[in-house]
Amino acid sequence: MKKLSRQDLEDILHGAAILGTGGGGELTEGLAMIDDALDKGKEFNLVTLDEAPQDALVCTPYMLGAISALPADQEQFYDRLPRSGEPSILTAYRRFEDYLGRKFYGTIPCELGGSNTATAFYAAAMSGAYLIDADPAGRAVPEITHSTYYIEGLPAAPIVMANAFGETIICENVMDDARAEHVVRALSMVSRNDIAAIDHALEIHEIRDAVIPGTISMALEMGKSARQAREQNQDVAAVIADTGAGFVAFRGKVGASDWKTEDGFTIGNVSIAGAGVFKGDEYRIWLKNENMIGWLNEAVHATIPDMICMIDIGTGAPVTNPNYYQGQDVAVVILPAPTPFTTAKGLAAFGPAYAGLDQHYSPSLPTPE
Repeated sequence: MKKLSRQDLEDILHGAAILGTGGGGELTEGLAMIDDALDKGKEFNLVTLDEAPQDALVCTPYMLGAISALPADQEQFYDRLPRSGEPSILTAYRRFEDYLGRKFYGTIPCELGGSNTATAFYAAAMSGAYLIDADPAGRAVPEITHSTYYIEGLPAAPIVMANAFGETIICENVMDDARAEHVVRALSMVSRNDIAAIDHALEIHEIRDAVIPGTISMALEMGKSARQAREQNQDVAAVIADTGAGFVAFRGKVGASDWKTEDGFTIGNVSIAGAGVFKGDEYRIWLKNENMIGWLNEAVHATIPDMICMIDIGTGAPVTNPNYYQGQDVAVVILPAPTPFTTAKGLAAFGPAYAGLDQHYSPSLPTPE
């Protein structure tokens, strides 16, 4: 077991935000959750799959919805509703334990990201449970089906959900993760595009071969490397690429961009005008919560499941969607896809076809820098 310090936790969330490829929630929200738990005297204890008892019950807590703000004309529909005053993820966690009549040993994040990783951490710490060093994605992903749980056919149900209005929902007999995505997404859309959900309540022996081990430690290493690079005035994008066995694909300034909230997702495009050795070239990214496709001069250069990460050159921080702005100096770093998504089943769930491309997946190749 490793008791995580405040610095460890900050490094993990920074690393998770990098690996979140624009999605996975806001880093500021994740850090606020961590600090709230620490201020209340809670501890964050990380254990590996091997350290956890094989009959220990674990679950996957997360927030689901669009990552952009709700359009102003829709806010009126929620004005009359009460607010519960309790973080919705804790409402769902407490209700799930009551429903099962059993305590959770620990939590597994649904993905790596600035707030969704923290959401699982927060639920565990506030409940005296452990953090499991694993997750079912190895990056951030837009849908519940984009996970090794789905690839391995593990049941999501029962699913317990709660929103900011104190409403709780228990879903039983959900056929599979594809149906779970539809159900939870629909409930999110009537919950101000933001709902807490907890699923895959299973014992360690049931999930140990259906998650990616060591991903929290991987995020810790990534975040620590990026922080040290910032402190030493190094090229943060290059350090991130080296740490993650990837490459810097492009550097330049953000130009024209657009985005909208549609069907519970944040969808849009961001164009980057090349600088330095990339002057005269253009890189364009299409996003659906996460960065999904990268075009170099209108030719497809990178696609999911590879990780397309945008880094602010000035601050060294990861750029989360849709928080880019015109004139922002950025670098695009491509990191290799988590291995489970490069299998036939993985690509069927989260490959180029999901992003609307009629082409086979091939790993992205470095561009000259």
